[in-house]
Amino acid sequence: MWSPVLENEIVRLVPLTSGDFEQLYAVASDPLIWEQHANSDRYKLDVFRKFFQEALESSGALIAIDRKDDPVIGSSRFHCYDLEPSEIVIGWTFLARTHWGGVYNREMKRLMSSADRSMSGRR
Repeated sequence: MWSPVLENEIVRLVPLTSGDFEQLYAVASDPLIWEQHANSDRYKLDVFRKFFQEALESSGALIAIDRKDDPVIGSSRFHCYDLEPSEIVIGWTFLARTHWGGVYNREMKRLMSSADRSMSGRR
């Protein structure tokens, strides 16, 4: 899978590495992030560790960093890239509550969608 570095004025998305676990779990350990999610216990260490490992294995996971002062604010990932119809799934996104209700989710998805379009031109 393809994992680019994407950024604009407010957010930077970089490929997830095993060294990102502690910083990302610090965000994901908030139970309210997962309250309405199908896996509402993902804030628990053992449950999140499995989610994190799956993200690493996907080779499409990105960690989100606020460009203002560089804290890790969440994650998203590319999945199921299909070259023929030139499609890819963008999902598994979560953000720190401090970044809810603003432009971060929209900007992350915009960057990822733009990268997807440029990737489809690389046939």
